[in-house]
Amino acid sequence: MMPSDWDSLAPDLDDGLRQLGLDLPAATRTKLLRYLALIARWNQVYNLTAVREPEAMLRQHLLDCLAALPALRGHLAGQPAPRVLDVGSGAGLPGAVLALCEPAWRVSCVDTVAKKASFIRQVAAELGVTNLQALHARVENLSEAPYDLVISRAFASLADFTALTVTSLAPGGVWVAMKGKPAADELAELPPTVTVFHVEPLQVPGLVADRCLVWMRPGR
Repeated sequence: MMPSDWDSLAPDLDDGLRQLGLDLPAATRTKLLRYLALIARWNQVYNLTAVREPEAMLRQHLLDCLAALPALRGHLAGQPAPRVLDVGSGAGLPGAVLALCEPAWRVSCVDTVAKKASFIRQVAAELGVTNLQALHARVENLSEAPYDLVISRAFASLADFTALTVTSLAPGGVWVAMKGKPAADELAELPPTVTVFHVEPLQVPGLVADRCLVWMRPGR
């Protein structure tokens, strides 16, 4: 598909947004489709994602990330400029999507792969996403100011995710892991210094799969 052809997915995106109860400005919806087109373009040279068919990218990438937005909005409501860290961001899922939808959030996407960090920089430049930052680093080595919310999608086990990012979490901050159905043994592997305070089921439009947000905070 040529970049302009991605506009043909607009009705499916609009339908998905309606099902999620999200009302996004027309300019944001256009940028979200341009973002998918950028992923597809870069995928011709770099292996950013394994999903390449446009309709599947819409469901499995874009709507999957957007399904988390209402819950994240609810948690961060009242914070004027919350700092959000997306760990193992890859193609910017969900970090770039969150930055596009929430201009007041300061979103950083960290990845150890240089080409993926370069892609995030291209997204920020080409789509004018001034609140999106790319970090090429190992997350455990970050020296950035701490974050109010640290999120990951298909990054690591819950135990590894929290252990690697504990120094990046601001006081009062939370971890959010985007998962399928969390396994009991994975939850059991968490140390007593991490508390799971909510497992929130998600329904992704057009996707028949278990999805949820695992909410965690430090402490018992």
